[in-house]
Amino acid sequence: MAGRLAVITLIGLAAACAAPATGGSAGAPDGVSGQSASASGALRRSVGLPTLVSALIEPGAGMAPIYALLASARHTLDLTMYELEDTRAEQLLAGDAALGVDVRVLLNSTYTGSANGAAFSYLQGHGVRVRWASSQYALTHQKTLIVDGAVSVIMTLNWTSRYYLSTRDVAVVDRVRADIEAIETTFDADYDGTPVNPPTGADLVWSPSTSLPVLMSVIDGAKRELDVENEEMGDASVIRALAAAARRGVNVQICMTDSSGWSSAFSELERAGARVRVFSPDAALYVHAKVIVRDPGASDAVAFVGSQNFSTESLTYNRELGILLDSGVLIDRKSTRLNSSHLVISYA
Repeated sequence: MAGRLAVITLIGLAAACAAPATGGSAGAPDGVSGQSASASGALRRSVGLPTLVSALIEPGAGMAPIYALLASARHTLDLTMYELEDTRAEQLLAGDAALGVDVRVLLNSTYTGSANGAAFSYLQGHGVRVRWASSQYALTHQKTLIVDGAVSVIMTLNWTSRYYLSTRDVAVVDRVRADIEAIETTFDADYDGTPVNPPTGADLVWSPSTSLPVLMSVIDGAKRELDVENEEMGDASVIRALAAAARRGVNVQICMTDSSGWSSAFSELERAGARVRVFSPDAALYVHAKVIVRDPGASDAVAFVGSQNFSTESLTYNRELGILLDSGVLIDRKSTRLNSSHLVISYA
């Protein structure tokens, strides 16, 4: 993996849920399985020159940094989004177009077409070049923003405002030139509905091309610890790899929102020695982030953040985008505790 000039302190999201939580409201559906998301806290960044990569954990960070990026566009803005139901974001996109910014938006149509319909119509009526994503992928589940060819945001979150305060999600703000060029190349092809083999830039992870082998490599390379958050646990290859890691002595910690669909996987992982902690589906916080933190604190620590759920569909049939944060990234542990049915994060 290419080293990064920025030095980031990534707080290990999945380090021990501690115990199940109950009460509150659940997140929104995301994908055919009928589930969804966002989160709390913030990824802290140490001083790095230049600062090429930083990150946000929702719901604590809020949408203000992303809205600010939308408002900052001067020439071009490209957005790929699985689900868009955020009138503030829609108004900012329309405002950019009114100022002469070339705004292109690609929205998923399968499964979320009805949810995206209002945004599609509004944007189309306000000068935004909005299109439905091609059917060449089962879903376009990617969530990515590019502003002026200078900064991209690779997200686990949908832009669905009614869930911003109740879901765990992560957004990586990426200014690495190779990444931005690769994302733009892929966006151009997807926008036109033409086949493309997405470039990987510095450390990008794409479905359907590279997600499964890259995630297998991340998991298989663990020496002492794997911290995992995801919305789904349905891919047999991922489950086997996590179980194998636990059996060879790796401290595998998994934090998710509970679902009967993953009961068999959870049982298999716990039998292998993994620690599985879940929130109740009606808890105040819904885990929608898709994160793996490998060997936090080690010189070769690696983190993955992306739109990819641990499902066969997501890894091998959908359009998805994630990013690896490698040896230039310092991954610190976080402690967690439960208070009044909320996951409260305290940073050492």
